[in-house]
Amino acid sequence: MKLVSLFQTPGLALALSTSATLNAQVAAPVPILVPVPAPVPAQAPAAVPHKPTAHELMLKGDHYDVRLQPQQALNHYLPALQMHPNSVPLLVRIARQYRHLMTDTSNKDEKLRLGQVALGYSQKAAALGTHDAEAQLSPAITYGKMLPFQGSGEQVEGSAKIKESVDKALKLDPQNDTAWHVLGRWHQVLAGIGTVKRTLGRLIYGSLPESTHEEAIKCFNKAIALNPHRLRHHIELGRTYAQAGNTEEARRHIQKGMAMPNVEKDDPEVKEKGKEALAKLR
Repeated sequence: MKLVSLFQTPGLALALSTSATLNAQVAAPVPILVPVPAPVPAQAPAAVPHKPTAHELMLKGDHYDVRLQPQQALNHYLPALQMHPNSVPLLVRIARQYRHLMTDTSNKDEKLRLGQVALGYSQKAAALGTHDAEAQLSPAITYGKMLPFQGSGEQVEGSAKIKESVDKALKLDPQNDTAWHVLGRWHQVLAGIGTVKRTLGRLIYGSLPESTHEEAIKCFNKAIALNPHRLRHHIELGRTYAQAGNTEEARRHIQKGMAMPNVEKDDPEVKEKGKEALAKLR
């Protein structure tokens, strides 16, 4: 028998084929499955925290300023001023916050301390903002706020500085109702000084300016014409009429101011003065 014919025999060929297959299966290596780690995604660089600009800080401060929250406003205004130490708008805003803090405390010494801080910012604003009416007016407002808590000598000196400051502001902006109000208060206070006190003041502290209730009334009426929605204008006009002895006009204007809602920081304090004035009217 030829060897070739053995492979051609069907049964034997199948057996050989099957045996070869089994041997191949046994001999084949078993694959080892090694887990492949998932690719690690690239990490984004850490975000750099945003550092607010001076303008952004001022806007945040304004948010609290209009809400009459002076300390919160200062928390934004003061860092902004560190970036721009000669910013007149910031200096004016900061001075206002310290005046508001004066209103919040009942301690006289603390009021004066806060007033001195406010005055420092006011004076710097006025020195830098020679053509800015609000900057020129700021010292006058601050001096006026401090005046009731000062001695007679300081009051005389402060009075002269108030007049100088408000005159500069009105020259720059004749339509500034606050400036007209401050000037009205200046005339009102001087007109209310009696003859004896004025004489003593001249002897001790030098000359005191002369003024009249009529001048004060003109200023308050001008302030009302420019902005009739501020209760302080009406109440101070009424208080001036009360000093002048015009009871009817005094009551009318004070009551009008008292009926208006509180909007500004000093409005409750101004209303208290109006209430006291009404109680004295006969």
